[in-house]
Amino acid sequence: MALTLSDIDQLLNDHGRNQYGGEAINQLEHALQCAYLAEQAGETPETVTAAFLHDLGHLLAASRDPHIEQPLSTESDDLHQYVAIPFLRGLLPDAVLEPIRLHVDAKRYLCAIDANYWGTLSEASRKSLALQGGAFTAGQVQAFDQLPFAQEAVRLRRYDDLAKVPFKVTPGLERYSKIMESVAAST
Repeated sequence: MALTLSDIDQLLNDHGRNQYGGEAINQLEHALQCAYLAEQAGETPETVTAAFLHDLGHLLAASRDPHIEQPLSTESDDLHQYVAIPFLRGLLPDAVLEPIRLHVDAKRYLCAIDANYWGTLSEASRKSLALQGGAFTAGQVQAFDQLPFAQEAVRLRRYDDLAKVPFKVTPGLERYSKIMESVAAST
């Protein structure tokens, strides 16, 4: 079942206060910081929206089971990058969906091509990387490079990595909901 824009806002309001994995911020703070970084970098509204929604799969998992207080598991990969896609298809264009779908692979890609990247990851992100398959092989790097929206996903990944700052001031949910709404209206 496809989500509506109001469903997405409701998910963020209801479950966004959950802690973001092992990080010192919550899911909503992470989403807002990520979108803000993308916006500040001059990204398209589609990429800003992808940054805003890239972890929506975690919130969908929490919304399905009211007993889940911590949707990010440290024991298994929840494949959150795929969970949200069926719920967003038809509402948002591929320019939003593909960077969301590829943002975990972008971390694996960056670990393979940038010798310094792994050292910039938070401890929680390093743990999730191991669960997600570790750094790409040379063949996986080549295949990733050929994918549409791969470079948007790499930029999204970098915003994702930086969007973990406690008490960082960002524009609120309303701002990024309006950008998401404008992207949806153009679909």
